Amino acid sequence: MDAGEARKPDPNTDWGGVGGRNWVEAQSLVDEVLRSLEELLVEPLAAMPSSRVLDVGCGTGSTTLAAARKLGAEGHCVGIDISEPMLAAAQARIEEAGAPASFIQADAQAHEFEPAGFDLVISRFGVMFFEDFAAAFTNLRGAVKPGGALRMIAWRGAEHNSFMTTAERAAGHLLPNLPPRQKGGGPGQFAFAEHARVHAILEAGGWTGIDIRPTDFACSFPESELARYVSLLGPIGRVLHEADEQTRAKVVELATAAFEPYIDKDRVRFTAACWLIEARNAGG
Repeated sequence: MDAGEARKPDPNTDWGGVGGRNWVEAQSLVDEVLRSLEELLVEPLAAMPSSRVLDVGCGTGSTTLAAARKLGAEGHCVGIDISEPMLAAAQARIEEAGAPASFIQADAQAHEFEPAGFDLVISRFGVMFFEDFAAAFTNLRGAVKPGGALRMIAWRGAEHNSFMTTAERAAGHLLPNLPPRQKGGGPGQFAFAEHARVHAILEAGGWTGIDIRPTDFACSFPESELARYVSLLGPIGRVLHEADEQTRAKVVELATAAFEPYIDKDRVRFTAACWLIEARNAGG
């Protein structure tokens, strides 16, 4: 694969196909759910004017835009993602806002970045899908100036995030094509579940000053959006369109009912159990 070529969509994620298009359709809902994580991710950038920031797995550009706004007119944020539909939405968002940002459609694991071209790498849930984690973080470190930093948010384990698997546990049996959750440290939502493994990955990539802290975020969205959440996002969202109309209706019915413990005063509320991960490029 050429360094700048987008990775072929994986059936477990398919960000260039159904998964990416669904994420675009659910953009406003996702933005609302993850707003508190976004704010924490970009908080330090206000003290970094004139900096260049790389946003890995930027998706539809919410974090890229937030970073660009924090940096101000003298700074610049570059978002990188493999998903064409998501980047098209991100580009439209940036153009509308007139923010100092741009995008690259490529695999950050292999893309030939300008050496030492960035002061900081950020990511919100964009680093758990690499095929070779050590290679990816080695490549990203090469894109950061000596003394530069890494700041990202990733999911802790599934056992701490039962909300994330509620829909598939309730209705997955109706969808024979439902992609299985990756196990054994492979790429996937919970690939960074283990503290020691994340530390080892970053260390193998040459990062130093590694700090991995458990951080919980209160998230919520309107109960009226629950059916859309189930239909578009997660493993079910990627295969639901393959089922017949009757099956789709039954899946949504069972899945939405399973979220009843999370409903409070017309809001769906849950806690996102994450890692806030920071490291530095010592250079050399």
